[in-house]
Amino acid sequence: MAILEARNVTKYFGRLAAVNNLSFEVNDGEIFGIAGPNGAGKTTLFNLIAGAYPCKGEILFKGEKINNLKPYKVCQKGVARTFQIPLVFPSLSVYENIAIGARFGGRRRDDEKSLILKIIELIGLDGKENLEASHLRLFDKKLTMLGIALATQPKLLMLDEPAGGLNPAEIQQSIALFKRLNKEFGITLVVIEHLMKVLMGISERLMIIHDGEKIRQGAPVEVAGDKRVIEIYLGSEYA
Repeated sequence: MAILEARNVTKYFGRLAAVNNLSFEVNDGEIFGIAGPNGAGKTTLFNLIAGAYPCKGEILFKGEKINNLKPYKVCQKGVARTFQIPLVFPSLSVYENIAIGARFGGRRRDDEKSLILKIIELIGLDGKENLEASHLRLFDKKLTMLGIALATQPKLLMLDEPAGGLNPAEIQQSIALFKRLNKEFGITLVVIEHLMKVLMGISERLMIIHDGEKIRQGAPVEVAGDKRVIEIYLGSEYA
C-alpha cells in the first residue's frame, strides 16, 4: 500500500521545469532511493513534498492531498525531512535541539524527557547531549538534525544526501541506523543520495530522475544496469 503518491507533479521556476510531470509511489514501510545528476530536481521534489513550494499535480500522503499545505502542517501529518547541509540551532545543546522537535506544534508530552533521551541513545549521541551544537563535528550535526526530525515522530522520513561529507566508517554507521529506523520502528524512508553504493545497499526500489523527469524506476540492480541510466548518470566507467 502506498504511503506517498506523486501524480503528474510539476514545478517551474520561470521557464525552467525543475520537476516535470513526475509520478511515482512509495510503499508503506519501504526504503525508496532517488538519484540523478546535479540539478535533476531531487531536492526540489523534497521541497514540494515538504510544502516549501506550491506545485501543479497532486502529492498524497496516506491518501490525503498535502501539496500546497504549509510545511508545519505537512510535518504534523507525519512527514519529516533532513537537509544536505545540517540545519541545527547552533547555540543550543544536542538535547535542546531535539526537544524542539519533540515540542513542535506546541505539543507537550508527559514522557517528553524519556523520548528525547531514547532518540539521543538511538542516534548514538549519548554522552554528548549537553554539547552545544556549534561545537559538533559534521557527522554529529547530521545526527542531531536527524534526531530533531525523529522527535516529531514521523511516519515518512526524507533524507537528503545523508552520506555527503562522511568518511567510510560514518557512512556504514548511518546505513545501519537507517535500516534500524525502517525495520524496528517502521518508518518509511525516502533517500536522495549520490553514492550509489549507499542506495544499492539500503533501497528496495530506486528511481533515477533527470531534468525533473523520471528516467527509470525499479529494483536497484535493474536500474543500475539500465543503458540510459548509465549514459545519463552513472557513466561508462560504472558499466
